[in-house]
Amino acid sequence: MARRLALALAALLGAAAPAGACASDAPAPAAPSSPASAGSPRALAPEASAPAPPAAAPRRARALWVLAEGSQRVLERRERLDVLLADARALGATDLFVQVYRGGRAWFDSSLADPAPWRATWRERDASGQELDALATLVARAHAAGLRVHAWVNVLSLASNPDAPIVRDLGPDAVLVDQWGRSLLDYPGFDVPPPDSKHVRLGTPGVFLDPAAPGVADRVAATFEELVRRYPALDGLHLDYIRYPDTLPFAPGTRFGVGLSFGYGAPTRARFRAETGLEAPFGDSVANATRFDAWRRDRLTALVARIRERALAARPGLVLSAAVFHDDERAYLTVFQDWRGWLEAGLLDLAVPMLYSTDDRLLRYRVVELAGLPEAPRIWVGLGTWLFGADPARAVAQARLVESTGALGVSLFSWDALREKDALREALAASSDTARPASSGAEGSTSPEAARPAGLGDGAAPSAPAAPPAAPPAAP
Repeated sequence: MARRLALALAALLGAAAPAGACASDAPAPAAPSSPASAGSPRALAPEASAPAPPAAAPRRARALWVLAEGSQRVLERRERLDVLLADARALGATDLFVQVYRGGRAWFDSSLADPAPWRATWRERDASGQELDALATLVARAHAAGLRVHAWVNVLSLASNPDAPIVRDLGPDAVLVDQWGRSLLDYPGFDVPPPDSKHVRLGTPGVFLDPAAPGVADRVAATFEELVRRYPALDGLHLDYIRYPDTLPFAPGTRFGVGLSFGYGAPTRARFRAETGLEAPFGDSVANATRFDAWRRDRLTALVARIRERALAARPGLVLSAAVFHDDERAYLTVFQDWRGWLEAGLLDLAVPMLYSTDDRLLRYRVVELAGLPEAPRIWVGLGTWLFGADPARAVAQARLVESTGALGVSLFSWDALREKDALREALAASSDTARPASSGAEGSTSPEAARPAGLGDGAAPSAPAAPPAAPPAAP
């Protein structure tokens, strides 16, 4: 099954480079010899050479999420890069999701986000003497080790940073407002205020941008265009928090009139009225609630489309992926994240449902369901391996369960957690069917072809690193 899914994905992504397929300058592998056509002398000859053996099954992808502000801080601590690459090799990793934007702050050279974290990153010079920043160096070193690098960005979450440049520049209307007219900027401690806090809380407390507010979608898309333009060797852009806030407990739509919902700022409601001729529900009202839900869902889809358009214009062939809620129904109804629709429409090349669970039966149910979706060839499963620091065998069992369904990829959250738990990291490394032997020579002695991940233009090596970005200006 894995081979069938991989071939389907290869056809989809490899043959449609303008739609975001991962391009490669490497020559395509030679096709196996095919029997001669009927009627040719060779076809009738009994001594014709034996057919070529079946092609080897493509290599299953294994990704690692690498935190910007976790325990390792690889972009701020030069010595951690060697550790990351060694761990990636031992774990059989094929891809790295490296966090470079969160809370409106950038670990890359940016004029649109707060560049303070980038200014704190390390620098080194390449063989030609050109100075490269930490991200450019990480990408080059990862490519030499046969790894792909995807820039991981928290799209709409500003975490606990109400002073992010986008809010400063666009004003408070850029931030989501609940159905009672309260801005997330006014939530105490960035969580639900009383009396509602007795009954509901935010799944992820913090400030979230309103994708329907004036200027937000353009500013967000421009920020990520700047990222991929300045770091053209990146293989992918990985979207996180591409959703509305989740609440606990959650309601399957606002028509029920319970819980909390977001996206009710005055400019957003005015836009809904102008585009539909309807009034948005507000306060106790649930009039037009289903229509308003669909409209907000469309605003997220339009944001994904805008990000894709601008990012691929800057970096053709870039792989666009997203970390998404694993329950597609809940994602669709409660946070307006129609990730299956994004895959169907070709707006995403890859979705990574975050299936973080200590309930192994639930995990099995969901993994089997995901494997049966029409979009399965473009789904990697995200696992919360950090949950099993005290029981590494459980983490190994979950990874094997995912692989047994024919899933083309798995992503582990997170490298930082694995680095903190030696037994967990070593157990996952020992169990990996993609693990590469330690190199006896230079880091780059493992060829990119040998490190080829399934599901991202199978048959293509990681993109050859492009010319590095210009040397960054001196920090002020």
